[in-house]
Amino acid sequence: MPANAARRFRVAAVQTVAGPVLARNLAVAEELVGDAADQGARLVALPEWFCFIGGSDRDKLALAERDGDGEIQTALARMAARHRVWLIGGTLPLATAHAERVRNGCLVFDEAGRRVARYDKIHLFGLDLETEKFQESHTIEPGTTPVAIDSPFGRIGLSVCYDVRFPELYRALGPVDIIAVPSAFTVPTGQAHWETLVRARAIENLAWVIAPAQGGRHPTGRVTYGHSMIVDPWGKVLASLTEGPGVVVAEIDPTYKEKVRAALPALDHRVL
Repeated sequence: MPANAARRFRVAAVQTVAGPVLARNLAVAEELVGDAADQGARLVALPEWFCFIGGSDRDKLALAERDGDGEIQTALARMAARHRVWLIGGTLPLATAHAERVRNGCLVFDEAGRRVARYDKIHLFGLDLETEKFQESHTIEPGTTPVAIDSPFGRIGLSVCYDVRFPELYRALGPVDIIAVPSAFTVPTGQAHWETLVRARAIENLAWVIAPAQGGRHPTGRVTYGHSMIVDPWGKVLASLTEGPGVVVAEIDPTYKEKVRAALPALDHRVL
């Protein structure tokens, strides 16, 4: 871990209620990242699909950007540099070799606006309830590689939404200091499982979790669960936001994580 990671710092989870107008979504994200920076956050995370939620799953295909080039990627780099924050850029549609499918990509930018990481969502959501049905594999190509990066704040493990249900992913990443989970949970699954899953990932990995989410009724009529939160390595929810656009901020003391791991060395006790 970098030497300066021992200093306290503030992190933020941004909550949005994205719609089908890209420019509006980017403007909202810019404002909220600025709000987070004004509150002292040095690491800021946007939610899954912060840039666009359309009326159908196929709508996002028209916004697919080539890796390293596009309006959304340019906007993320600009936000990071303008506000001098490390920015976990939620997710955006990245082009694949197949016109009918995209990658659900999470990009990370440093405080100078340089891209330092890309993670493509590995686990694709499927749900078949009477009230809601989703099958991401129809329009999304899954990623294949877990990604964790070193940063001034310690080692950050990247994941997206449905990934949070698969603890083996985080074991493959670990040990990490911070886990990011940009999300857009449905209301039924969110009410039943969201907080439990986010806190479980913090507890079992003895790591901080930053979980920004989509939260509210979208212009297209879709409703997402929200409850963006930041959780400490003991599983305590430090800050949360039920619904609507906004920012939750919490202070991270890296020495606290070390104390927890020393008192409860579960990571050292692993057998399998």
